[in-house]
Amino acid sequence: MTTPDNWRKSSYSGSGDGNACVEIAPHPLHIAVRDSKDPARGTLTFAAEAFTPFVAALKTEQHP
Repeated sequence: MTTPDNWRKSSYSGSGDGNACVEIAPHPLHIAVRDSKDPARGTLTFAAEAFTPFVAALKTEQHP
């Protein structure tokens, strides 16, 4: 798989310089995700149809 060139920061980047977030790069068949603070470290890739349920699960996760 090639590295995407169309990275964009999350709309929930936080205050200040917005470095407390992730970046995504959508493609027709997959969505790539990386840490905006260290983009060269690694990328997670999700099948396009799995990304929406993944984000929904993150939003509903209960933290102690």
